[in-house]
Amino acid sequence: MPLQLVFATNNKHKIEEVAAKLGNSIVLLTLNDIGCYDDIDETGTTFAENASIKSHFISEKYHLNCFGDDSGLEVDALHGEPGVFSARYAGQHGNHSANIDKLLMNLAGQENRRARFITIISLLWKGTEYLFEGTVYGTIRTERSGEGGFGYDPIFEPDGFDRTFAEMSLDEKNQLSHRARAVEKLVAFLQQQAIAEAL
Repeated sequence: MPLQLVFATNNKHKIEEVAAKLGNSIVLLTLNDIGCYDDIDETGTTFAENASIKSHFISEKYHLNCFGDDSGLEVDALHGEPGVFSARYAGQHGNHSANIDKLLMNLAGQENRRARFITIISLLWKGTEYLFEGTVYGTIRTERSGEGGFGYDPIFEPDGFDRTFAEMSLDEKNQLSHRARAVEKLVAFLQQQAIAEAL
């Protein structure tokens, strides 16, 4: 029987990215799947704290193996902004267009446009917490390019490429994105657990 694991999100973009990495060995459940309609407040000051808040909330309330993630963009010239406030940088949570506008405005005239995307995953597996990190480095474009992806993808050009994340297919992005790299570490751990349980 495949392992079941709750991903503490209903973000369809995140679910698509993670499900593509997990394959058939693990059944991914969302918050909707387990009947969780609570708003989980992300009150942490770091990505790790926010990821841990989500996973602990689900584990303590539903007693299920689960993981939560937190991701964001850190821009060198802005001393790490928007950081943990990436999704609500312009004020309203999830207003991607406004967030991009604010970031481009704050970077106007800056020569240093280096940045990195970070994902931290907090997995609670049989009562023990494990953290997995994924990072991808790149630069911030001066204007949007591409229709795919979400968040800051239209202005983030990863190192080694002349395209933004938004100009890549899901498969391409999944080869190098911060979330993909963190999920690969998560999947490797879960596969080890599955093998150990089968012995």
